[in-house]
Amino acid sequence: MTRRDWFKSSYSGTQGDSCVEIAITAQAVHIRDSKVAEGPVLLVRPGNWARFLHGAEGLDHG
Repeated sequence: MTRRDWFKSSYSGTQGDSCVEIAITAQAVHIRDSKVAEGPVLLVRPGNWARFLHGAEGLDHG
């Protein structure tokens, strides 16, 4: 299995057990639940991830 460098948002809680983590490769953005690191991983094409982030920028996160 290929090793991936996983990271999470700096806005995540301090406990570190309730976060979404991502790892980026040339082929896909890998998304997982930090509580279940060995569990399923959602794969998203980089272009779709970029569109998702662009859409999320306009939302009220308050």
